[in-house]
Amino acid sequence: MNPQANLPHEAKLPETAKLPGTVQLPETFPLATVPLQDAIAKQFRLMECTAAHFEGEQLFSADAGVVPGLGRPRTTARVEAVLADFFGAEDAALVQGAGTGAIRAALATAHGPLLLHKAPVYRSTEVTLRGLGLKTVEVDFNDAGALRAALESGPYTWAYVQHTRQRLGDSYDPGEVLAACRAAGVRTIVDDNYAVLRTPAAGVELGADASCFSLFKLHGPEGVGVVVGARDVVARVRADNYSGGGQVQGHQALDALRALTHVPVMWAVQSQVGTEVAERLAAGEVEGVAEVRIANAQDRCLLVRLDRPVARELPAVAAKFGAAPYPVGSNSRYEIAPLFYRMSSSSLDDAPELADWTVRINPMRAGADLVIDILRRALRELAHAPRSTEPFAPDRTEPFAPHRTEPFAPHSKD
Repeated sequence: MNPQANLPHEAKLPETAKLPGTVQLPETFPLATVPLQDAIAKQFRLMECTAAHFEGEQLFSADAGVVPGLGRPRTTARVEAVLADFFGAEDAALVQGAGTGAIRAALATAHGPLLLHKAPVYRSTEVTLRGLGLKTVEVDFNDAGALRAALESGPYTWAYVQHTRQRLGDSYDPGEVLAACRAAGVRTIVDDNYAVLRTPAAGVELGADASCFSLFKLHGPEGVGVVVGARDVVARVRADNYSGGGQVQGHQALDALRALTHVPVMWAVQSQVGTEVAERLAAGEVEGVAEVRIANAQDRCLLVRLDRPVARELPAVAAKFGAAPYPVGSNSRYEIAPLFYRMSSSSLDDAPELADWTVRINPMRAGADLVIDILRRALRELAHAPRSTEPFAPDRTEPFAPHRTEPFAPHSKD
């Protein structure tokens, strides 16, 4: 499968923007996204699964506590059944700790050596691997031959696969990696954060034994995550989470389900906007932009290389014009304004030379016109201001409006 099959070929910027010796963005291989009509179908499918497990007033009330025989609230059990049904899995378990908690709970069921992609891992995952004391062995998932050789020769019973990209230049197809593991008798746990409902299929739908992801990143309540997958994996997760204080209470579960219903369509629109912004920037619409890539660097985003090393200052300046200068949960319910931020820590571990030149942009709920307008204004202000190392003060008392020296100018197609 071509990971860019549903994306237009990235327009090339003028060669003057790619002079020898300058910092350049690597070629990226974005994961496929979900077209709008397919997203609508997913929303309808989720509601069909909900109707199969909830009756009337149950959607308006929720219980709490360790219910005898269930070990968790009845409402939580119903939402878990909906999620298992929706993802075509044997079972699902809601957990506290969001995506990190879900990954930790699933990895606790595995035993090493654990096969990993040869790339920087997320900080929170690194802490989990160290805390569980799992022995890990790395192989480059981009090299199908090396992966097959490792699977055939190594004593692996489990592999851990991150659905989104760890290196900017990663090109492996997660489905093909999972198929190779399955053929070798190696079970798999997938980190589906930033990918579930954004890509056509989650890890468990591609044959993984477990998908782990945050429902907070899907507009759900803070701290709620889920493990969806094989019955024995989920049973172990549930058995380990026997404490009443560790349960996801019924109101939290119901809140997560309500939020999830609008996520597929919301993300399909966001993906369309990101593609439009990339095309317009690549066409030279904003002075000061040297290069742009669509990338799954954590969430699906735009990596924008500037023609001057002002990437560290840009988020604070963009915030004056309405952008969010830092994430909350990367597509949480709090994030509506377009995000202008540094590259992820794992990406910078792999390519530290990009830190001063490249900014990450996510449209969130905004349209392409606003994203481009904010970027243009921020770069214009930086071009006329002396370089400063002082951080932007988010608690400043003066309003942002006075900084708008010109009215918002929507893009014209004329």
